[in-house]
Amino acid sequence: MKLALLQLRDYGSVEKNRAATVRKIAEAAKGGAAIVCTQELFTTPYFCVKQDPALFDLAETIPGPTTDSLCQAAKKNKVVVIGSLFENRGSEVYHNTAVVIDADGTLLGSYRKSHIPQDPAFEEKFYFTPGDLGYRAWKTKAGRIGVLICWDQWFPEAARLTALRGADILFYPTAIGWLPSEKAALGAAQHNAWETVQRGHAVANGCYVAAVNRVGREGNTEFWGQSFVADPYGRIVTKASVGQVEILYADIDLKLQADFRRIWPFFRDRRIDTYGDLTKRLVDDEPTQSVRKKKKR
Repeated sequence: MKLALLQLRDYGSVEKNRAATVRKIAEAAKGGAAIVCTQELFTTPYFCVKQDPALFDLAETIPGPTTDSLCQAAKKNKVVVIGSLFENRGSEVYHNTAVVIDADGTLLGSYRKSHIPQDPAFEEKFYFTPGDLGYRAWKTKAGRIGVLICWDQWFPEAARLTALRGADILFYPTAIGWLPSEKAALGAAQHNAWETVQRGHAVANGCYVAAVNRVGREGNTEFWGQSFVADPYGRIVTKASVGQVEILYADIDLKLQADFRRIWPFFRDRRIDTYGDLTKRLVDDEPTQSVRKKKKR
């Protein structure tokens, strides 16, 4: 089966971005893709570089104009489509949301980004309410897939819970890049960490991981592209360029994925009885023996 990751730039407006993406979905389908995934927030620039209440006007409902366009494109081209957009849920609640559309044009559901960052030039907590739909997986005509979004990439719990829901492929629509003040000293290290942690998710969960980034310079941010697909052994199957708009294709082997889970049955060997402390923010040290004795007195 073939995946297609749309590594695109901002074209200047919601309408232009939407039209460019629909064209690329058709091109990807002609290239043999069964599943097509967009970058994070593909209808807009990455607007979270600053806090501006006027930018909430970029959000839209689901269903809405963008999901209608994606559903039509999925049905016309007979491909599964994953699209990431700014959701206006209503009552001044907004989410960073990905929709999953089956190859017949059916909107199967949404995932709302769970982990929300707050860094210079990534002011997401101002815009996005943390997701409340949980970690989800969908059975599509092309296979069982799960979707997480950008900052979720750093959290193994998100990948594990999505895989436990049945996902054989994890998709990560992403918008991540370098800041000029950091690139020389930390740019290579930052990219290495981003790629390595996701390759680890592929291994730990016996699944394929597909990360879809954007390209281009927006304000001071240089998006680093380099979308990639990793197999269950953590090997890079294919990788896109740093700065070019492109469709990244990846041939994946679901038999290899199934065989991997049989050979290395990590889900079977999980010690779920030992994981209770994962629900705590931090695990405090147990008091020492002498402190316990004093408390008894």
